[in-house]
Amino acid sequence: MNVLEPLAARYASWLGLPAERTASTEDEDPEQVRAMPLVLRIERAAPPTRTALLEAAAAASVAVCLDPRAQPGGEWHDEVASWVAGRIRKVARRARGAHWRAVQELAGVTIEVGNAQVRALLPGLVTETPHEVKRLQISGSELPDEDGAEAVPEPGAPRLWLNPVVEMTAGKAAAQVGHATMIMAALLGAEGAAEPLAEWARWDYRCSVRTPSAGEWKAIEPAGDPAAAWRERRVVAVRDAGFTEVAPGTITVLARASGSMP
Repeated sequence: MNVLEPLAARYASWLGLPAERTASTEDEDPEQVRAMPLVLRIERAAPPTRTALLEAAAAASVAVCLDPRAQPGGEWHDEVASWVAGRIRKVARRARGAHWRAVQELAGVTIEVGNAQVRALLPGLVTETPHEVKRLQISGSELPDEDGAEAVPEPGAPRLWLNPVVEMTAGKAAAQVGHATMIMAALLGAEGAAEPLAEWARWDYRCSVRTPSAGEWKAIEPAGDPAAAWRERRVVAVRDAGFTEVAPGTITVLARASGSMP
């Protein structure tokens, strides 16, 4: 059993919710809200390119979820399963120098892509966020937009596209591409597709992140039938709850498990 199975089971229904329902927290106990911290390494003297950083964030997010320690019987399983059972929240923070080195001691996975490094930490209760993470800033993570700067490492690597008409900070976009890789892994796992997941793991869950034209975006968008889009074209969509930066119900990222832009 893949720890992401509950996410696969509710994927299509989430995309079908009215926009106002995505942002509702009436059924949540604030003391039980969980999130995955994403720590973005942004050194003052040598900041990473935005594209490389987002590709690292996308890979690191799913790497934690598919790590053997997150599967049934593993030491991370209970925390990851509890998080996946609720809203999939991520909080991106920036770190440099000693602060970056400090978070390496916390449970998680670090992925390096080009000149970028991101550490996805084991998700947990927001009220119990470690001090090493709490002291990190969320704002100030803007980077030069060098879309297309990073090469795709394998022909079959997943492709992720950012909504070309929605502005997002690097931190927000990092969380959204992390959602996309998790959804893909969940749907592949629900199909029992062990070999594609194993092959992806051999590439350290690498993928490409690009911003398409409006026409390209429209060509791949699920168009109201997410189940068919996945079944026929291997396309998934990330629909944001609307807590920060974007309106509730906004499709922020489209992703394709393999292949190229139509």
